[in-house]
Amino acid sequence: MISAVKGTRDILPPASAVWNHVEAAAREVFRVFNYQEIRTPIFEETALFVRGVGSDTDVVSKEMYTFQDRDGSSLTLRPEATASVMRAYIEHRLDQIPGVKKYYYIGPMFRRERPQKGRFRQFSQIGAEAIGSESPLVDAEVIELVIEILKRAGLSGFTLLLNSIGDANCRPAYLELLKERLRAVAPRMCGDCQRRAVTNPLRVLDCKVPEDQPIIAALPSIVDHLCGPCSEHFAAVRKQLDARGIGYQVTPRLVRGLDYYMRTTFEITHGALGAQNSVLGGGRYDGLAESIGSRIAAPGIGFSIGEDRLVMSVEAAHPDAFKPVIDVFLAPLGEAAELASGAIAAELRASGLVVERSADRKLKRALEVANKIGARFALIVGDDELASGSFQLKNMTTGEQRQLKIDEIAGLCSDRRSAADR
Repeated sequence: MISAVKGTRDILPPASAVWNHVEAAAREVFRVFNYQEIRTPIFEETALFVRGVGSDTDVVSKEMYTFQDRDGSSLTLRPEATASVMRAYIEHRLDQIPGVKKYYYIGPMFRRERPQKGRFRQFSQIGAEAIGSESPLVDAEVIELVIEILKRAGLSGFTLLLNSIGDANCRPAYLELLKERLRAVAPRMCGDCQRRAVTNPLRVLDCKVPEDQPIIAALPSIVDHLCGPCSEHFAAVRKQLDARGIGYQVTPRLVRGLDYYMRTTFEITHGALGAQNSVLGGGRYDGLAESIGSRIAAPGIGFSIGEDRLVMSVEAAHPDAFKPVIDVFLAPLGEAAELASGAIAAELRASGLVVERSADRKLKRALEVANKIGARFALIVGDDELASGSFQLKNMTTGEQRQLKIDEIAGLCSDRRSAADR
């Protein structure tokens, strides 16, 4: 038997309904915030991610799915989408469009991670990028947007973590201080941290090894070493969030895992996910365009939601909300009823009802099936009903039966469903 590849999975009903709900909520929020959808290829030249994401990140050094094409070029299944969006922005000269350019994407990404709760090797992200402005107003609006997505998806009780990691003016001095402090403590840390302490010390702060956390907590805070402009930018972002009534926790160790981030970084966590509790993360990446070869400055900020993890959180918060609902189960009795039931089903569906038809002409078996699949009503269609144009509608919860015409049935079922939804 052939099974799904390790780290991948099939999304089956009723879980697929939660995915559709989350994506529909996200698309509606993107619409009202004036974000347009962008779709980039699933694979890119490997150099895009090496130069954009950073060669010393775990994503590039350990997790990418890279292969050689027949022409000898190196290609990689996208591990994230921001670099791809920026590549498209530069290639198609989208900088020529006036104002802040706002794009969103929904789709699969690929990383060879160790499978764990909510993390897969093929996973889906919902993300957005706002490109063309350095303003802290844009930072705050992006954070407001993503919080609105979570709320409309049905999630509550989440926590916004916020930080600034400086820029090319203030970060080098902080990194030198961090390197100096790490020389004494890195030998007691995990192997990755020992390597990063030399090659990319900021990544040490992103370590998730529990034993290393007390050491990391004692390291210097980057917030205490921001230059004037970065400090002012961070203060302005916080002021905008305060004005919007958005709560947050300033978290000096929050650096994110990709090299292109600068200044504002943020993450949202939720308790339903356990120890690995991050639902999404994002931040500003004003130098990304230049790092992938552009001569055009393209300051931007964005985020990516781990859709798999968001769906898990929504399912945990609303365990019964996405079960399939069948409004009417048609039970045709005989050949003439079977032929007529197609038109009856079409009329009921046109009024917005979910209709299923029995494949069995025996009433007892049809009602048994209707009961097992949780149908709200069973509609009995026989020769007498066809002749009179009036049908037996059975309430599968109470057992009550009423003789009704089709237009009355549609109205009754729609009214009862609306009441149940409330």
